[in-house]
Amino acid sequence: MANRTGTYFGFDGLGQTDPTKSDFRYYATVQSWASGKGIDFKFVNSHEKASAVRDTSRRATLEASIRQRLAASKNMVVILSGDTRKTGSMLSYEIEKAVDTYDLPLIIAHTGYNSILDPSALSNRWPNTLTTSINNATAKAIHIPFKKDAILDAISQFSVNGARLGGPLVHYTREAHVGWGYIL
Repeated sequence: MANRTGTYFGFDGLGQTDPTKSDFRYYATVQSWASGKGIDFKFVNSHEKASAVRDTSRRATLEASIRQRLAASKNMVVILSGDTRKTGSMLSYEIEKAVDTYDLPLIIAHTGYNSILDPSALSNRWPNTLTTSINNATAKAIHIPFKKDAILDAISQFSVNGARLGGPLVHYTREAHVGWGYIL
């Protein structure tokens, strides 16, 4: 198996060709954190490890590229927004493969929240494949707010090579959220 050092980012493109109208904008935020001067946020992006595939590619080609990227990844960040679809996006395929084939820990980053202290309260945001893998406990996941420090901490800790998550509804403590300055 390939050296698994990358972090795979999954998000719903919402069927849009304009990335500013989809959850791609959150992924672009992560890219800006990684490239910003004076910002200590670095990660190996699994999307850069395989040949780029356009949205117009045949589904089989796209799925093959996704599998190649997931195989090289140590974990997967799943970006969920209020717009994320329950079905019909490649995100569902990505989650299914990450959990069932590659045994990747999932870092579920919820946009629009300062803290995640009860992940099950956000189940209305989960794509059906995520709901299934959480309910049958095949997913190993930590639920975090879409915030730089939380994402960086989770990426650095939870991987196929590092700390294992104890189940599908793991979250950081209230104290951790306070320490990051997300809540009082």
